[in-house]
Amino acid sequence: MNVNALRAIYLFEMSRWFRTLVGSLLSPVISTSLYFVVFGSAIGSRMTAIDGVSYAAFIVPGLTMLSVLTESIGNASFGIYMPKWSGTIYELLSAPVAWWEAVIAYVGAAASKSVLLGGVILLTARLFVPYHIAHPFWMAAFLILTALTFCLFGFIIGVWAEGWERLQIVPTLIITPLTFLGGSFYSISMLPPLWRKITLFNPVVYLVSGFRWSFYGVSDVGVSLSLGMTLGFMAVCLVVIWWIFKTGYKLKP
Repeated sequence: MNVNALRAIYLFEMSRWFRTLVGSLLSPVISTSLYFVVFGSAIGSRMTAIDGVSYAAFIVPGLTMLSVLTESIGNASFGIYMPKWSGTIYELLSAPVAWWEAVIAYVGAAASKSVLLGGVILLTARLFVPYHIAHPFWMAAFLILTALTFCLFGFIIGVWAEGWERLQIVPTLIITPLTFLGGSFYSISMLPPLWRKITLFNPVVYLVSGFRWSFYGVSDVGVSLSLGMTLGFMAVCLVVIWWIFKTGYKLKP
């Protein structure tokens, strides 16, 4: 393993993020705080508890997951797209660095940023609503696995994108709607039977459900199924990335 290359890429990506740390953290924290004010305080005070959990506390895992998914895709896609855009990707491809080493470095840096952001969001939530974490280990596990999985997905988007506009297409038109429709603000058991079945085809449901279970011990789907779906999506992303480097798709002229 080329440890020096791993460290160089990882530290470069992290240093770029730390140079804009205030903006990188401030924007999602303010957005999430507004959600807590509107949905938690204004609307939540007028809603009954869901599965024995107050509405304001119920949406904490969903809002955290919303921020983590968005930032994971954005950080990873931007991280690999920049070398493509500037042409330095060819230096990476010609260097004695294996494809999986480059993926570990880029995805590892993007996931580190997302996990740090998730921690900040949870700390911010404490200012608005009291909540407890029933299973801290599984909370951390779901947070890290989700960040890694969607950073891998973001890496694929960054390779696929041929312009700055394309970097925003998938997160804006697909991921954000799926997150809002994935039980971030409600339990899918509240939906009519037909829509409940349709919602089960939304992969974000399993991520939010597993993450919420780690907080309150309640979930819309089985925890094992949530974990299995997350690992399965991660495996699919890894296979796609392996194919990208094997064929040179969008990397080599």
